[in-house]
Amino acid sequence: MSSIVNVAIHASQSPENVRRDLLESLRTRRVNHKFHYDSVKQTNKWLALHQVHSPSRNDRDCAATYNRAFASAAKAITSKVVHLIGLGCGGGQKDTRLLKLLKAAGKTISYTPSDVSVAMTLVAQQAALDVLPSGKIFPLVCDLATADDLSGLFTHRPSPTAYRIITFFGMIPNFEPNDILPKLAALMRRGDSLLFSANLAPGRNYEAGVKKVLPQYDNELTRDWLLTFLLDLGAERSDGELNFKAERGVGALRRIVARFRFRKARSLMVEGRPIRFLAGETVRLFFSYRYTPELIRAELAKHGLLVCDQWITKSEEEGVFLCYRKNNAARR
Repeated sequence: MSSIVNVAIHASQSPENVRRDLLESLRTRRVNHKFHYDSVKQTNKWLALHQVHSPSRNDRDCAATYNRAFASAAKAITSKVVHLIGLGCGGGQKDTRLLKLLKAAGKTISYTPSDVSVAMTLVAQQAALDVLPSGKIFPLVCDLATADDLSGLFTHRPSPTAYRIITFFGMIPNFEPNDILPKLAALMRRGDSLLFSANLAPGRNYEAGVKKVLPQYDNELTRDWLLTFLLDLGAERSDGELNFKAERGVGALRRIVARFRFRKARSLMVEGRPIRFLAGETVRLFFSYRYTPELIRAELAKHGLLVCDQWITKSEEEGVFLCYRKNNAARR
């Protein structure tokens, strides 16, 4: 096995663009989520947090729900050549489980793990090596929020004629839906399928359901992970406090938000340039939308993405949705 991994890096993650996005995050006091995965240290902290608090890792029914979705999606594919595109691939565990099913079905497979984090993309690439040779894996580092040429990125990677299944697991909570869903819709070609997961608010009362899942966020591992961003820029834990709150997002949607409030003035350094925060100022470090199955289907439909099947966990805290473009479900 070669000791060299070829990774394509999109211009959205070029040093000058990353610097621009970082300065914008600090200027607006709204941190771009990608900066929580920027370093190997942050990636490892997120993976540890995910292992402890993610239902997909510690809830057997949640894992089984994903397995049912994977089996159904794989069974529906009649094409012999399949390209799996993992957007926001994270550690790649879910994508790898789907790859194994496609391989068992006799498909000729290629895989593009894509994430904003180089470290995370490499973790996914390593996971996929259990299923595919390195020559069939095409890692791509890309910022989905700022890339304006997504459709062109995957047209010829690796085959323009392969059937494409696009995965988008655990990503929608950290995007404004009206920003990311048009991008997903534009990316999908005729016949492509989208396997999409969403974090849900359990129960009949939407607001109460959002509050019920708050402990999944308001915990020491999440605090340590999120605060790493500020600490690496020169802040200290004693500078303020991190608070989590359920609040209204866009439209009727609700989300959980983490904000750090400075108790005292602090200057953070970016390439020798001080960014000053006054006592009492807050920085939004993180947000996570929670949906219901009805809400997520409605949001997808606004952008021409139709749900043809869904799998909801018994806890009602997570759902997986198989989607196609409207009037565009040919050639599977």
